[in-house]
Amino acid sequence: MGETIFSKIIRKEIPAQIVFENDDILAFRDINPQAPVHILIIPKTSEIESTRDIDSKKHSQLLGSLFDAANKIAKDLGVSETGFRLILNCGPDAGQEVYHLHMHLFGGRKMNWPPG
Repeated sequence: MGETIFSKIIRKEIPAQIVFENDDILAFRDINPQAPVHILIIPKTSEIESTRDIDSKKHSQLLGSLFDAANKIAKDLGVSETGFRLILNCGPDAGQEVYHLHMHLFGGRKMNWPPG
């Protein structure tokens, strides 16, 4: 996988409004928010470009950590009880722009269905 903007954010070469960080996960506010709460949650490893590259045996613990982080962030930001949406885009037709696995957490407003 090539260098991405997320790689630079992980190394703190580009500033970000970080809302959560541990050894494996980094989460920060999206610079172009699509909801009052719009957080990007990323693994610090750069080996997974999209959901197509997930190996359940190899990445199960990391995936669990992504969802654990999402639940903590939603609670910390006050959207856990009212509801939030998690989105993983895969490929250009789905809107993936950065090829480093990442999860969007949306909250703070009523979400519509279908999403788009």
